[in-house]
Amino acid sequence: MKIHHLKPAEGAHKAKTRKGRGEAAGKGKTAGRGTKGTGARKNSTTHAGFEGGQMPLQRRLPKLPGFTQRNRLEYATVNVARLDAQFDDGAEVTPELLREAGLVRRGGAPVKVLGDGDLGKRLTVSAHAFSSAASAKIAAGGGSTQVVPHPDVERRAIRRGPPAGRHAPVRTPRKS
Repeated sequence: MKIHHLKPAEGAHKAKTRKGRGEAAGKGKTAGRGTKGTGARKNSTTHAGFEGGQMPLQRRLPKLPGFTQRNRLEYATVNVARLDAQFDDGAEVTPELLREAGLVRRGGAPVKVLGDGDLGKRLTVSAHAFSSAASAKIAAGGGSTQVVPHPDVERRAIRRGPPAGRHAPVRTPRKS
């Protein structure tokens, strides 16, 4: 056997369809392009997103500012006024206690304490986040705040990394 005796196996290579070579060939006359219309013309293509004259999707949708973040972290919130009404003076408040008391409903969501209302009791509050007003009101009442880590908050901090574009501009010295 020599190299010129080698040939591919039976049925391994199918002959290319020769379009527009008569009706007997199977792809004659219109050559698979249909009858009339843009697709039947030579050198005729439509741009990406063209929908045949119908108002295209990118023009049908509103031009809204920004976007909704897909992996947004939503906190279950509670105000200091509700803490004041629910807990006794000197109590220790945790996210678990807030859930048991019904002040926070969303199951696994991190808890954030907000500063609406007045707090006249000394409370030790543990939560995943505090607003500056809430921290100030708890401290003013003689209590203390403690930030408890939450897996979702930590994961976001790791994924996000340091804030971009917050560096001071580089100043080049003027030529005198």
